[in-house]
Parts: sequence; C-alpha cells; structure tokens
Amino acid sequence: MATLHCLTGCAIGEILGMVIGTALGWNNASTMVLAIVLAFVFGYAFTMRGVLRAGLPLAAAIGTALAADTVSITVMEIVDNAVILAVPGAMDAHLDTVLFWATLAVAFAVAFVVTTPVNKWMIGRGKGHAVVHSLHGGH
Repeated sequence: MATLHCLTGCAIGEILGMVIGTALGWNNASTMVLAIVLAFVFGYAFTMRGVLRAGLPLAAAIGTALAADTVSITVMEIVDNAVILAVPGAMDAHLDTVLFWATLAVAFAVAFVVTTPVNKWMIGRGKGHAVVHSLHGGH
C-alpha cells in the first residue's frame, strides 16, 4: 500500500509537470525540473496522507514520508526521465500527439519495473516503504 501511494503520487506529479511545461511552451529543462519537483511533492503528499490518517503529527509525517519515499522517487525519476530523454522527439512532442503520451506510458512502465525490486530490497531490510507499512495496516 505504501509503495502504491508513493508511485501513484510520483506518476501524477510527473505527468502534471510534463503537461504544464509543455502546454506553457517551456523549454525542455524547465519542463523536466517542474515534473521532477511535482513528482516528489505528490509522492510525499500521497504517503503523508496515509500516515496523517494513521494519527502521526505533521512533523513526524513529513519525516516518515521523506524516509520512506526519497530513494524510491529518486530511482523512479532517474529512470523515467532517462527513458523520456532517450526517445527521439519526445521532449518536443505536443500534448495532442501519441508520441507525448506513449513515451510517458513507456517511461513509467520501465521505471516501475526498475523501482519495484529496489523497493522490495529496501522493504526486506526494514527501510523505505517498510517505514510506513505498519501505518497502512501492515499491508
């Protein structure tokens, strides 16, 4: 559950950043920075929502989200942005093109495949999303 919250938030932030930057005609670097920042913000926010609901105070929820999600989001962002950069024309594609949306979908799929074993390894050592598993009912 914790991994799902983190990755969902990360994907929403990444898509939102790419859409906003592309719609506003920003350059590639600015669009990618916005997407990365929003991926972290949304990834942390989705995790914090769950831990706040479990009764942690705000300061503890922030610390817990940072401890649980930073490595996962970082790996996901490195991989999905590398995929996007590797696809010719993807960063210049417009919102109304298949190239824009297909590249995002493929980038997330690749990032998920790479990030899942990283998360599993960390959870097995009591780190990463394991930090919040008990707050999500132990799932």
